[in-house]
Amino acid sequence: MTSSGGNSLLAGIYSGLTNTYSYLAAKYPNQVTLENINAARTDTTSANLVNQSFASYLQTNFTNIDKDGDGIISAEEMTNLTNTLSTQGLTKEELTQLYATGGSGLSASTIENILNNFDEMDTNHDGRITSAEISAYDLNCSRLKKEDEFNARMANNMSVFYGNDDASSDSYSILSYKYNSNKNIQ
Repeated sequence: MTSSGGNSLLAGIYSGLTNTYSYLAAKYPNQVTLENINAARTDTTSANLVNQSFASYLQTNFTNIDKDGDGIISAEEMTNLTNTLSTQGLTKEELTQLYATGGSGLSASTIENILNNFDEMDTNHDGRITSAEISAYDLNCSRLKKEDEFNARMANNMSVFYGNDDASSDSYSILSYKYNSNKNIQ
């Protein structure tokens, strides 16, 4: 399903948010405000330096991130956000928003697979998926794929039961004991 485990998938998102916050905090010391995020996104000298997708996420979710309501996203609030996201996971809406802005850090096919299978991945049905749930889903998909391959091979390869397809005398099958014992009787 996905190309790597869930831990690395969501870690890229957490890292992108943290790096974007770090850039904004360095540009606006102790004052990562909604106005500063807007300014950094529209400033032509810094627009290429700030990750627009993650800055958009911070901008859109500013009031949820700014827990104390002082109009500033502090380093502690940012740490709380990334810790919460890493332990509780992301909602389908958050993933969709990051995907729409190109900020997921994931390939389009990977994020589409996650979004298409979100409800299956969300095993505890809390409306969020965690790295562990993505990894478990990936592992289960891999296991099911291998089982399907094995079952298809078993259905197509009856040589295990009837012997090798080339019908050489040295071929062995489950029934070989019976044929060999009958040859010895005659």
